[in-house]
Amino acid sequence: MHYNGEIIINQEPKVNMKKVIASLMFMLATNVAVADPIVDAVANDARPAQQRLRDEFRHPQQTLRFFGIKPEMTVVEIWPGGGWYSNILAPMLKEKGEYYAAHFYVDADTSAYFANSRKGYEEKVANFAPYKNVKMTTFHPTEMNDIAMEGKADRVLTFRNIHNWYMRQGNEGVEKAFQQFFNALKKGGELGVVEHRLPESAPVAMQKTSGYMKQSYVIQVAQKAGFKLVAESEVNANPRDTADHPKGVWTLLPRLRLGEQDKEKYMAIGESDRMTLRFVKPSDK
Repeated sequence: MHYNGEIIINQEPKVNMKKVIASLMFMLATNVAVADPIVDAVANDARPAQQRLRDEFRHPQQTLRFFGIKPEMTVVEIWPGGGWYSNILAPMLKEKGEYYAAHFYVDADTSAYFANSRKGYEEKVANFAPYKNVKMTTFHPTEMNDIAMEGKADRVLTFRNIHNWYMRQGNEGVEKAFQQFFNALKKGGELGVVEHRLPESAPVAMQKTSGYMKQSYVIQVAQKAGFKLVAESEVNANPRDTADHPKGVWTLLPRLRLGEQDKEKYMAIGESDRMTLRFVKPSDK
């Protein structure tokens, strides 16, 4: 090609190369921008395959996103049990944040289930790499333990625990528990609650035996402790669950307390209908 007497030898590939480089840079920048630590945490190798099977019912990605969990936060999980959510939260918070596992209180009168569960969790903290920076504390609904440094936590989370406190310690246990959550949170910090949901039309007495709690009751107790309701989510709702089963919530998956009796029926229902609530500790209180 001639231009003003000069020969220009096919410069088009150079232009294309610049476009290619620009495109690659854009793709890399885009990938960094859309990286999602919650997605990565849910997909991490610390989670056994058996636990992943329950994602269909427990929706960890959507739930933690609703609670606004971020890698740099200080998060307290109440009664983590065997570590279903710990296997997500501990790796996610290990580098930039802090994760407190407020586990079962154990004394001479503690049941074997609670004692063995805590012992197993302690072994994970001591030997399991993803739990390397987990801070293990103690929670009891009526004993005012230090579940975390007072006024330090960005989030306190409790998954399907409130019915246990109500069934064992009644209203007093639930109210004192929520007061502990309030004390642990910094101003502007939030409480995330997931709990089996009892229909508002059901008798209140069912809360004592069924494993289900009324959403209105949970909100009332939280507000009494000083919390303000921020948002409600139906991410863990299950309209197939009527909450009136022979063995309470334990009739359903994953327990299936009736064994083979009506097993297909209860497997078709899936896991329980659950409320998912987000409360804030007001900055002005």
